[in-house]
Amino acid sequence: MEQGLLEKTGKSLDHWIGVVKASGIEKHKAIIDFLKAEHGFTHGFANFVALKARSADAGSMDDLDLMSNQYEGKADLKPIYDKLREEMEKFGSDITITPKKDSVSFIRKRQFALVKPATKTRIDLGLKLKGIPNEGRLEDSGPFGAMCTHRIRIESLDMVDQEVIDWLKQAYEMSV
Repeated sequence: MEQGLLEKTGKSLDHWIGVVKASGIEKHKAIIDFLKAEHGFTHGFANFVALKARSADAGSMDDLDLMSNQYEGKADLKPIYDKLREEMEKFGSDITITPKKDSVSFIRKRQFALVKPATKTRIDLGLKLKGIPNEGRLEDSGPFGAMCTHRIRIESLDMVDQEVIDWLKQAYEMSV
């Protein structure tokens, strides 16, 4: 993520942390809004810099640490995450993948999917599908609240089928 920030902006993470500190802004969302409005950041990069600038728990860890911690004791779920990520990366090169402390956000212009190892045996896939009714495995967002409109519970690799991929694609296409 740090290398991507440098490539995208031409400035280092330390530079952007200095910009945030100099602004006097302390609240996470306010930092994100500032970086997006004043410096043209995508949400993913703005969130990353905000976390680092605030020295939040997730921001003090790199992406590999975040992923390792998420799947500690849940190693059987990691192939499900890997398959979901692989399928989403096929949609386009405009996706920002943002690991957090307990989940991973997939963002185009805004978040369209969230992958969270919910239990030792289940991943919850959150989707933003406004106006799409709940049907079958496509449930109400449940614990995701306003971050997503729907949730799919995935307990095995074979549950990442064409139906799930189609819903992911639809959420991706709606996130412009």
